[in-house]
Amino acid sequence: MIVWRLATRADVPAVVALLADDALGATREGRDAAPYLAAFDAMQAEGGNHLIVGELAGRVVATYQLTFISGLSLQATRRAQVESVRVAADLRGQGLGAALMADAEARARAAGCGLIQLTTNRDRARAHAFYAREGYRPSHIGFKKPL
Repeated sequence: MIVWRLATRADVPAVVALLADDALGATREGRDAAPYLAAFDAMQAEGGNHLIVGELAGRVVATYQLTFISGLSLQATRRAQVESVRVAADLRGQGLGAALMADAEARARAAGCGLIQLTTNRDRARAHAFYAREGYRPSHIGFKKPL
């Protein structure tokens, strides 16, 4: 049975391996652990920014980042932002993604969020189909600009 828990600093290498384990991630992630560990430490200091891992038989097999955002729009609806969703390649198609999203939604509700949102790379057609099956709708167009 998969156990969802807050990640520890010791989990960072396994999370980075999951992030790098696809065609897009392989070109974006690096081998130097230092920036990832520094980012994890910064996330811990922020309070509303959580790295979650799914552990199965002692192995980190899934991960996501969950950030809580308070704001004024939508009648001051608090929202949860889900990012960096990954399931180990050898376990995809077995329901872990659905369990991951259910865990994220439960944590968001518990934090008082009335909306959960995510972004996904436009080239991830399988991910788009997965999110649609989970009840997510492509309601917005996103833009990014490197700084």
